[in-house]
Amino acid sequence: MPKKLLLLSNSTNVGEDYLSYPRQEIKFFLGSYVKKIVFMPFAAVTSTYDQYTERVEQVFRELGYAVDTIHLAENPDESIQNAEAIVIGGGNTFHLLHWLQKHNLIEIIREKVNHGTPYIGWSAGSNVACPTIKTSNDMPIIEPISFQALNLVPFQINPHYTDAVIPNHNGETREQRLKEFLVLNPNVYVVGLQEGTILKIEDSSIRLIGDRKMYVFKFGEEKKQYTNSDDLNFLL
Repeated sequence: MPKKLLLLSNSTNVGEDYLSYPRQEIKFFLGSYVKKIVFMPFAAVTSTYDQYTERVEQVFRELGYAVDTIHLAENPDESIQNAEAIVIGGGNTFHLLHWLQKHNLIEIIREKVNHGTPYIGWSAGSNVACPTIKTSNDMPIIEPISFQALNLVPFQINPHYTDAVIPNHNGETREQRLKEFLVLNPNVYVVGLQEGTILKIEDSSIRLIGDRKMYVFKFGEEKKQYTNSDDLNFLL
């Protein structure tokens, strides 16, 4: 059964309401056959899981979907097994992966999504859909068991990608850091996903949603840019 994933770079564009820009795509992606989603708030650190869930729940209810949150489930495994769709929000990727591993949810989520359950993630939620979290922008504030993630797609994502250079700043650019990853992982594609863009994977095809370009990095090759009209199936 083909996988269905909607992987967002970010939740909210500057000056917009929370989860404003992807709402139409989320509705189209989930359709009318999904009535309830299971939300995972484990990327939250500075807000409580309840606060995070409340914010997400408001958006999904407006779209017509009920929300179950995994941190309140008496049996998280059963909750995921029965999930009509799985949604993982952004925040700190290391914190998110730590709790997914701690609750032994990695394999059960992977199994569900590989058998057709729709998956939506933004920022850290997109990071954990990759083979590892090694291309996260986040600080490792907590140590997960390993960097191995859900492995729902065969490539890495760098959310919030920017090629901006800060004047008088001598730290590495995002591109330089990704090139360091590629030296040690030469066979892996890395997608630089800019703000306001989404990758939609469905029926063994992948396409970019949004008006901004995305960038693809591969060891030994020049950085390539793609638009929403380009064929991206080589990534799969």
